[in-house]
Amino acid sequence: MKRSLVRIGLAFCLAVVLAACSAGPGYKMIKKIHVGGEGGWDYLTVDSEARRLYVSHGSQVVVIDIDADKVAGNIPDTQGVHGIALAPELNRGFISCGKTNTAVIFDLKTLKSLGVVKTGKSPDAILYEPVSKTVFTFNGGSKDATAFSAATGKSTGTIPLGGKPEFGAADGTGKVYVNIEDTNEVAEIDAKNLKVLRRFPLKPGEEPTGLAFDVKSRHIFSGCHNKLMVIIDADKGAVAATVPIGSGVDAVWLDDGYAFSSNGEGTVSVVKEASKGKFEAVETIQTIKGSRTMAVDAKTHKLYLPTAQFEPAPETVKGQPRKRPAMIKDTFEILVVGE
Repeated sequence: MKRSLVRIGLAFCLAVVLAACSAGPGYKMIKKIHVGGEGGWDYLTVDSEARRLYVSHGSQVVVIDIDADKVAGNIPDTQGVHGIALAPELNRGFISCGKTNTAVIFDLKTLKSLGVVKTGKSPDAILYEPVSKTVFTFNGGSKDATAFSAATGKSTGTIPLGGKPEFGAADGTGKVYVNIEDTNEVAEIDAKNLKVLRRFPLKPGEEPTGLAFDVKSRHIFSGCHNKLMVIIDADKGAVAATVPIGSGVDAVWLDDGYAFSSNGEGTVSVVKEASKGKFEAVETIQTIKGSRTMAVDAKTHKLYLPTAQFEPAPETVKGQPRKRPAMIKDTFEILVVGE
């Protein structure tokens, strides 16, 4: 009888330990930062050292002090802004402007424009690769990537991608990985020689958007619109796992051992490696509908997600099918998710 009780006790302790190891971070929406103004939004990024959040909004980039939780400045005249990339060691930032087919270079301290670089058609995501010190814009209209020197702004080449690129990430060794949305694959790019080295099919994933790279495990995390996070072993070039996520994913970030996908339905899906090579969804964080993009502060582990309030969607517009509802003026805000 005593041995049975000991075994039961050990089994219970083991179950508690395993449950704790597989649990999510226990995050929730803790506050909102009011921004206001008009216009849509896309990507955002955090400078954890400078304590700034850069948010695309309409035709400008809004800069938020994330310690004071208030707007600290802006970078104007960025028509059709999509993404912001940072090179702190060069004191430079870079903004992709989809309407003008350009990238704006700005000073991180003063926020003043330092120059403009011509890109391919409809640049969307933008990435700074630190080994080659090269900036890449991923151009949805021309289905290629423009590369230019982060230090000089001089264009260094164009890389045909064979499909519409979405978000990308660097691996820290001179390679860049980017989702190709319409071919359902990830392209591996040599940042120095500006060429595609390999292509990794994402099947069963479809329409990939957000992407993150784990430099320790060498895994690629790709958020796909058929409600899957597809995890690829970058060295093998093969799918290692798939995990269900929410609907309308647009961004994926890694932090503190977790992979987060922000979903337009109004959730953040949290994925963790439960055991070596095995991944699972461990938590669903409730946010607000429309909060589809996201950035993470590596210091505080807080998540930042932009959204706004919208008018009711009309059934038809001039006899045409239903369109996206209009945003209510001055309701643009940043959701803050944390412990």
